[in-house]
Order: sequence, then structure tokens, then C-alpha cells
Amino acid sequence: MSKKALIALVGRPNVGKSTLFNRITGRRLAVISEIPGTTRDRLYADADWAGTVFTLVDTGGIEVSDGWSTATLSEDSERFLPLIVQQAEMAIQDADVIVLTVDGQAGVTAADREVAEILRRSKKTVLVAANKLESSKMRDTAFEFYELALGEVFAVSALHGTGMGDLLDAIVEAIPFTTDEEAVEPDNSIKVAILGKPNAGKSTLLNKMLGQERAIVSPIAGTTRDAIDTHLTWQGQEFTLIDTAGIRRRGKVDPGVEKYSVLRAIKALRRADVALLLIDAVQGITAQDTHIAGMLAEESSAVIVLVNKWDAVEKDAFTINSFTEEVRRELNFLPYAPILFISAKTGQRVNKILPLVLEVNESRFRRVNTGELNRLMRDAVTRHLPPSKGGVRVKFMYATQAETVPPTFVFFVNKPDWVHFSYQRYLENFLREHITLTGTPIRLFFRPRSEDRFG
Repeated sequence: MSKKALIALVGRPNVGKSTLFNRITGRRLAVISEIPGTTRDRLYADADWAGTVFTLVDTGGIEVSDGWSTATLSEDSERFLPLIVQQAEMAIQDADVIVLTVDGQAGVTAADREVAEILRRSKKTVLVAANKLESSKMRDTAFEFYELALGEVFAVSALHGTGMGDLLDAIVEAIPFTTDEEAVEPDNSIKVAILGKPNAGKSTLLNKMLGQERAIVSPIAGTTRDAIDTHLTWQGQEFTLIDTAGIRRRGKVDPGVEKYSVLRAIKALRRADVALLLIDAVQGITAQDTHIAGMLAEESSAVIVLVNKWDAVEKDAFTINSFTEEVRRELNFLPYAPILFISAKTGQRVNKILPLVLEVNESRFRRVNTGELNRLMRDAVTRHLPPSKGGVRVKFMYATQAETVPPTFVFFVNKPDWVHFSYQRYLENFLREHITLTGTPIRLFFRPRSEDRFG
């Protein structure tokens, strides 16, 4: 399975990056579908053009905290050039294709030239979207952006949708697919991504995990230019630990480098088999935590929630139960994630992480034979009858497991559209009660069939 390419929109404020992002990922174009999201202030979404799915990342503009007005920034881009440069540098490192978005009406600016100089030195494919060019007469001004000596320039209007087809065709064509011949020697280690907001204790945890006895540690090059993954052999099993920059929710992110922490996290998640989500027990669940958890849910990641700094919390007999309830309530879109209370500083329960990672990884590949699955479904529909309408009840005929990673189950029923979300959740919970599916999401599909029912 080939990975989804990351396409980054880069550019100065007020050139229309967000409008372009919404146009490509919005519902106005029938071939485009946005990921159904649970995150707040999402900076990324999947798009499908000409049968190719890619992830589009919006840098969200440049935020400046020293009192400059938006109007001032628009007129004098040189004053915030360093921030734009930082974004361009991060895009070079993490994106597969870069779309430099410029204001076609304003013409080439100093900021555009500076970013172009950086992008030219990279080996990444760069396309230029000259935005705000609604009319045919205005589109002629796009040619002046060829002086930036980057890739092809596309005259577009993100607001009206003009020129979008040509731009999307070029993006898809520029995506660097990896062929089998280019593939390197397979890495069979279990990839573990460590995620969390800044100062949650990720680096401390990484160091503590690597300090365990009988661990053989060696640095190996990561797939991103600046990443150094850590190879760990523990009790004969190989792991690759992927550390990530701290993630903050939008509005709390420093301009420049931190804007791309989300993009890096996406790349880490798509390389990872299991994700470790660190929560700061002292601070409790924050909006940043729910933002990261939402990303994990959207990516259908196998997850373990690690409540860190547990040694620093004043506790009584009810503390761990009440905190567990808080995690389940605030991160309710990750109901399948096991929770482990640890202290990366003291090493408390850190030795339980890798065994749990093994269990979660095995659950991703869990396969249930058809006979056992159908016996479970008979019990499920007997215990709780399916919904009915007008005296007609949903009847389950047959069940089978279609695939793994994540485990995917298909149910053949007479009225698939009548299987309400609440009953789907009941079936998922029933399966989890009887099958070891620790830490992995599962998928349920309902297909029409009209005979050989059970239940």
C-alpha cells in the first residue's frame, strides 16, 4: 500500500492559502472528499483528484504577536520575512510537493523572492499558484511569477474555482511514487511514534525506554530529512522509536517552525504501527491533547494513552479511577485505547510499555475465523435484538472478516441502512468483549443480503 503524499501550501499572509485549502478539500468539487473530522482547528485534510488521494496541509498564515496589524503586514512583507522563511524551510523537509501561493494581483514581492530562493535550492517539486486572478485579463499577470524560477505557474481563483483543475492535475503528476525497484530493504521492526504536546515528557520517556537493561540501541536514519529514529531490540523483538515535536492546537502555535509540527506528526503516524499519546497528569486533559487524539482517530491509529508525571500527582484511593474517567470522557473518540499511568522521570511502569505495544500490534493483525465470528454474532443479536421499522426487523444473515490492520468485519443484512450508529457501537463493544483487540480501531461494514439469516 503506497503512502499518501503530503502537499504543503506555503506563502505570506492574505494571499488566499486558506481559501485555496478549502476549495481543494471542500464539497464544491464532486471528486474531492474531506476527512470526517474530530479535531479542532484542523490544519490538514485528505483530497482525491483523478483517483489519487493526497493530504493537503495549510500552514495557516503567519501569526505575529508584536502588534503589527494585518494591513501593515500585507504592505510590508519584509518585516515578517524570517517567519515565512522558516515555513518554507520546514515545507522543504516534510512535504512531498510544495505549492507556493502568491497574490496574483499584487505581483512579485520581496517575500516571494526570498522564499523562492530557498525552494530553488531544494530537491522538492514546487508549483506556483498565482491566486486572486478571476478574469482572463487578470490571468495574464501570472506570467511575471516565472521570474521566481520555480515550477509551472498556475493562474487560479480559489474563491471562484477558476484554474483549479490544471493545478490539481499538476499536483497529482508531481507526486513522487515509490516503485518496488526503488524500495529499500524491508524494515520489520515495530514502529512506535511518541506524540504529545510540548513538555509532556516525550524526550524523557524516550531516554528512559532506551536505558532499560538488555536493550541494544542504535540510531538509524529516518524517512524525513532531519529525523533520526532510534532502533531498539528488546527481548528479541526489534522496535523503531519515532520521536516527534510537541504539538499545540492552532492559536497556541508559535509562528514558523511549530506550524509544521502537525505535518511531522502526520508523517510519523503514517510510518508508525502503534502511537504513544503522552498526557501530562499534572495539567490534566487539555485542548492540545484532544487535538492530537483527534488526529489519531482520523488516521485510524493503534494507540496507547500514557498518563505521564503520575509521581507528581497527589493521590488517594479514588484518584486513578477519576483520572481514567476523565480520559475516557475527554478522549471519547479513542475508546479502544488502553491507559497506562507512568512516570518517565522515575521509570514507574515504563517497563510495561513495550509489552503493551506488542499486544496492541498483535491486535492489529487479529483474524477471527468465520465460524467463530458467526457464533459471536448469533449471541450478540440474541442478547440485543437489532432495530426494526414498521414491524420489519433488521436480520443478520452472515458475517466475515475482510481484512486486518485494522481488523475489518463485514455483516450481510437485509436492511443495511437501518443499522443505527448506536447498534453498530453495541456490536463493536460486543466484539471487543470476546476478542482481544487491544488498542486497535476496528471497522464494521454492512452489506445487503436476503437469505440464510441467523439471529
